[in-house]
Amino acid sequence: MAFGWIDEQARLRRRDGLVRTLRPRAADTALLDLASNDYLGLARHPEVVEGAARAARTWGGGATGSRLVTGSTELHAELEEELAEFCGFEAALVFSSGYAANLAAVTALAPHGSLIVSDAGNHASLIDGCRLARGSTQVAAHADPDAVGKALSGHDGPAIAVSDTVFSVDGDAAPLAALAAACREYGAGLVVDDAHGLGVLGRDGRGAPHAAGLAGADDVVATVTLSKSLGSQGGAVLGPARVIGHLVNAARTFIFDTGLAPAAAGAALAALRLLRREPERAARAGAVARELHSRLTALGLEAVRPDAAVVSVRAPSPEQAVQWAADCRAAGLSVGCFRPPSVPDGISRLRLTARADLSGAEIDRAVQVIGETRP
Repeated sequence: MAFGWIDEQARLRRRDGLVRTLRPRAADTALLDLASNDYLGLARHPEVVEGAARAARTWGGGATGSRLVTGSTELHAELEEELAEFCGFEAALVFSSGYAANLAAVTALAPHGSLIVSDAGNHASLIDGCRLARGSTQVAAHADPDAVGKALSGHDGPAIAVSDTVFSVDGDAAPLAALAAACREYGAGLVVDDAHGLGVLGRDGRGAPHAAGLAGADDVVATVTLSKSLGSQGGAVLGPARVIGHLVNAARTFIFDTGLAPAAAGAALAALRLLRREPERAARAGAVARELHSRLTALGLEAVRPDAAVVSVRAPSPEQAVQWAADCRAAGLSVGCFRPPSVPDGISRLRLTARADLSGAEIDRAVQVIGETRP
């Protein structure tokens, strides 16, 4: 029977307690949200919502085609210019998602005969980029510049190192300056995914590459999402103009994909301008993360010290992690639940988002619920 093997896969997932399910949320949910990636609390901000609505009224519901045909509007160009300037890079290119941006950056910059050195803790989109690229891939130990240098030292030809700036599972930051130094020693480029750094790290939230003094370097490329700190949807690649020009001509997820919807571009641009005007939001997100970490560890819970806005709290087992998250939800708190096979180290945990707009009372409530429901 066609696709009969799917039934066996489903049985194994049920046996191991690893079935994923969709849970549509209502617009007016009363749940306290510590599960989304809305780090700056901008997804429902009136200016961001109006930016989306104004763009839809002006340009319509969709981009109507790929970016190289009819999908590039004046709004896309405006967003690219302001995003590059804010983050400190020469140029930017907007994609329909952060996933597509990562696939583009890795595949287009790793031709046949090249080497990709990929951090063991990288996001799935970077891993998939490595799989699709024509170059070969070596996986380096997590956040280990020496391991990256060792891998690069044995290769003669084009090479890049690929890493998240802030890893989405534990919220720890990559040693970007040391990674860049290792790459430069062997003439390699550095490609970093700043999905969880933009809007939180760097001066006024300009991102982890900016904080590390790497923004604008001719051997550094960064990707970002518009769906986290900027409260919208989409992604972008930032880098030297010649790299961006290469992506326009070589990146398949740019050439063959419909452009980002104007409403999403308008929302992202409004959020970026709001962050410029209210840079204290970036500092607040980090402060909330550190407070959550301090108070949860004071309860005896094992939490990883956050480098940005992700707070990871270890759970004893996958089953207990799932139950813990469900108990939090029943008590009015929405939290993320990471477990195998989604985590590279096999350790299950709750993943909390420290939002800049959380009040003191909401932080109190979150800490109380997590503490009272722990396994």
